[in-house]
Parts: sequence; structure tokens; C-alpha cells
Amino acid sequence: MKKGWAQYVQLWQSLQATSSTLEKKECVAAYFAQAPAADKTWALALFCGRKPKKLCSSKELLQWCGEYTGLPQWLLEEAYQFTGDLAETIALLIPRKSPERPNQAFGSVTEQDWDLVDFLNQLLALSIATAEDKKAFLFSFWQSSSRTQAWVGHKIITGGFRIGVAQTLVQQALASLLQQSPADMALRLAGQWSPLTHSFDDLLSGSGAAQDQSKPYPFYLCHALDLSLAELGEPAQWQAEWKWDGMRGQWIKRMNQCHLWSRGEELVTENFPELAALVADLPDGLVLDGEIICYQNNQPLPFAHLQKRIGKKKPSKKLLQEYPVVFLAYDILEWQGQDLRAQPLHERREKLTALCHRFPLSQLKLSPSLAFAQWSHLETLHSQARAAQAEGLVLKHQDSVYGTGRKKGDWWKWKTAPLHIDAVLLYAQKGHGRRSNWYTDYTFAVWDGEKLVTFAKAYSGLTDAEIKEVDAFVKANAKEKFGPVRTVVPQLVFEIGFEGIAASNRHKSGVALRFPRILRWRKDKPLSEANTLADLHQLLKQYGA
Repeated sequence: MKKGWAQYVQLWQSLQATSSTLEKKECVAAYFAQAPAADKTWALALFCGRKPKKLCSSKELLQWCGEYTGLPQWLLEEAYQFTGDLAETIALLIPRKSPERPNQAFGSVTEQDWDLVDFLNQLLALSIATAEDKKAFLFSFWQSSSRTQAWVGHKIITGGFRIGVAQTLVQQALASLLQQSPADMALRLAGQWSPLTHSFDDLLSGSGAAQDQSKPYPFYLCHALDLSLAELGEPAQWQAEWKWDGMRGQWIKRMNQCHLWSRGEELVTENFPELAALVADLPDGLVLDGEIICYQNNQPLPFAHLQKRIGKKKPSKKLLQEYPVVFLAYDILEWQGQDLRAQPLHERREKLTALCHRFPLSQLKLSPSLAFAQWSHLETLHSQARAAQAEGLVLKHQDSVYGTGRKKGDWWKWKTAPLHIDAVLLYAQKGHGRRSNWYTDYTFAVWDGEKLVTFAKAYSGLTDAEIKEVDAFVKANAKEKFGPVRTVVPQLVFEIGFEGIAASNRHKSGVALRFPRILRWRKDKPLSEANTLADLHQLLKQYGA
């Protein structure tokens, strides 16, 4: 029987080989039914995005690969540019099991003699080691690994590991295996836990989870509206709110301690001390769902302002003054220690409204419910979303419970149409993963007089057939080479969509876009009719920060 590391790599291969959700779920369940006990917790952590920090830089990895293989750096760089994936490049280049190189990290072992936990514990131990120790580990790892094992190992070593399976699928697979509900499984896997301090059995039995007072509830997400408003039924059955353009979060007070979680399950309490300070004024046993957003003069500010605060664990006094935040609450999930998620929305909303009226605090705001009697009135409100610094509307059924994940039917998001501009393809770069052989990452420009000025990068929105067509154009019309980037003859025009625009000193154009993507290839439009820098700045004046 294969040892744990080989088992995990086999799981990775099986998941990459199928696009069937059912088959993926079966693969995950089969793995957890057979894997070594110590490996299960680490495998679960990797599924949940909890991985060791990057062991070394790409430059170091290429340098050591050159020493190991005897290949010159220029050839390694060329191979990397051609492949587009560093982990795959090195896995393809290293010789298979050279007997003259002893395995210093694991002794005289074969590729199947160690477990996943052995490999990951080595990486953790090496995080504070010298460069020479890291190189020695890599040499021994290369000597004892198959090509696929090396590929997966490099992905973990470089911090770029993605197993390509949604957490909800893993939760469903484990729920089925252990005969539990997916909602309970999602709750047990939420919050702060580590494979170093939690066992697989404790996590999934709930014994460890029950003691974690910081644990958030799994976030309930909206589904994009794909029905007509009339198909939703009577307007009175629905609550409408603005879809705020901030950071989704849960504010928790338990045992007189505050915990602030982002939707990505990251603790951000230290990032927003003014929200943590609410712990002194609000009652214990309270969990609120809402949006962290910059707010000034009784109105929300664009997302570009919040970006100044994201990632700042110890914001300066100046930053706190210039970019103040509030918590816009739109749901209450726990009150006096009681889980309220099974109560209908209209009851939860009454409790939330009463709470905000009872505790009028400057950093806590009630996200307003928008009054409308007819769907036509709601359409009018929707058209005013940008003026309200919102992305659109959220519709919630008055009787809806607070569920888990994204379910279709009772919570809908109705976003505004994206801003858009026609731009010229100027630079192209190869993608990663299955796109590593195609030019799929593009830089676009607009006219500034008679010259083209770059303003955005985008890599999504084209079909596979269109990608192949653009790739062929790039290869036939490349003018200059800057590392992996190619300058192309300006000829192709694309419509670029984006959610927001802000002034930026970091870009030549003077603007930065939020969520740029390709809406369509404008084969009907000549190069001369692409938009101008003046058009971009007009959008900035109308909608920007």
C-alpha cells in the first residue's frame, strides 16, 4: 500500500483528471477514508487554503535547480518562460532518482516511504533554516521524487499550491462520509484551527470546535439574479438593500472578547481597531454579519479608500483619521449566545434594528432596508446604485433562514452593469496551469493623442477558441520581448468591463480599475476608434474616487 505522500499526490492527479463534481467528491471521500490519520488534518488544511509559507524565492529555486542539473540559468529561464509554470518546469528538468545523491532529508528511503505530514513538517522546520539547509532538502527531495510528486511538492514549496476543489465540495464529501449535515461540517471547519494543534477527529466531531469562542458562522452568499423581477412573486415578500462595495465580515463578541472575520476566513480584528473597540459598548454573545466600509460625512466612500486599510495590521493614527471605517450591519446571527440563523429574516431584522437603536454607536450602522411597493420602483432604485456608492441591490426573501454557502432561490444579488471602454491589446504574456502554453494575460491601452497609454490588465472573458486566435496573432505579430512579456503590433480592439475606477499615481494613465475583464472582442471596430485617455478620465470624474 502506498504511503501518505504518494497517496496525496495520487489524489491530486485524480482531481485534475476529471471535471465531474460527483467524481471529485468520490475521490475526496475515498482519500479521507483511507489516508493515514496524521495526514488527514494536513490534507484538510490544504483543501482549506491553510498551507506552509513559501520556503524560498523563485530565483533561489532556479539557481539551485541549475546546480542540481548542471543546466545554465539562461536555459532554465527560457524553459520557465515557455512552460509558464515554475513548479512544472523544474519537475520536468530534474533527473529522475540519481543514486549517487544520498537522501539527506529522509535517509535511505524510496518515494513511497514517507507521509504527507513528514513532508510538510520538514517545510515548517526549514522556514527558519539557512539557505544551504533548504538547498540540501530540495536536492534530497528531487532525488527521491517521481515527476508528479516533484510538481506537487514545488507548488507547495513556492506557496502557489491550489488543489482546484471548492471547500463546499470537500464539506459535502466529508459530510457524506461521516453521515453529518454539510451545514454542520461547514461550521466545524470555520474559524481558527491548525493541523499543528487540531486532530482530524477532534475537528470533525466538533469537540475542539465547541471550545473556540472566536469561531465565525459560515457565510451565506447571494446568487446572481437570473430571473425577471416578476418571477420572484409579490414585492412585499422581499427585502431590498444596497449591495455595498466593501469587505464582508462577521463581528463577534463572546466571553467579552472581540473577533472580526473577513469572508475569506481571515481574522482582521487588528486591522480595524475602531471596530474592535465596539466590544466595550455591545452585549456579550453577539454575532453580526455586515460590511466593513470606509464612511465619512454620513455616507459610504468608494472601495479604493478601504484598500488603503486592507492588510495594515497596525494602522497609523493618520491612516485611521483619513480612512475611517464603520461596520454596516445587515444581519444578526447570534444574540445572548443563541444561534438565530434558523429564524426567518424578518424576525432577525427586527432584532438587529432594535439592537442598533438601543446602542447608537458611530462605528456601527444599520444597513438600510429600501422601501418599494412595486418592481418598477425597485428598478429605479437599481439605477441609482452607483450614486449611492453601491454595486447594485441585494434581494432577500422575508422568510429566508441564514443558510450556508451559495444557494439559489431566496438571496439574490442584482449588480449594476459594468462600466466599459474599448481598448487596444498592447502586451501579452503566457498564462499558468492549463493555459501555460497560450498567451492569455493581456495589457490594454487607450489613445492619448497619437500614442497608446496602458491602463489595465485582464485575462478573463474570452472563449477557448478566441484565446487560440489571439495566441496565434501574438506569436505572428510580436515586436519586442521583455522576459515573458511580448509587445504586439497594435491592431486588436476589445471591450473592457470594470466595476469601479479610481485615481492612481502608480499607473501611467492616472487611473486604476476594479475587477477589469474582457467583455467582448470588438472585431467590428478599427484601431482608430478605440477610446481615449480623456474618456477614462471622464469616467473617473463621474464614478471615481
